[in-house]
Amino acid sequence: MRTYEVFLKPDGRDEFRHAGSIEAPNDEVALVMARENYARRAEGSRLWLVDRARIVVGDEDFVAPNADKPHRHNDGARVAERRRRLREDGK
Repeated sequence: MRTYEVFLKPDGRDEFRHAGSIEAPNDEVALVMARENYARRAEGSRLWLVDRARIVVGDEDFVAPNADKPHRHNDGARVAERRRRLREDGK
């Protein structure tokens, strides 16, 4: 048996969403099982199956260099503080 991850694309949306996983002996049976388990009430207009054995995973060490970039995650607090100061100084 192989494990498949199931993704559905809801009507009117651009992105696929993870719906769950199933176990099946082959691709054809997996498609039928995924349709019957995850799309029988028209939850999505498109269906993707990904064999879990074929997923490529980037571990934490591989992704870590991108975690230390705080300038990319500005919540606007610095800008708001600067604008507040400018308003107060201008009075």
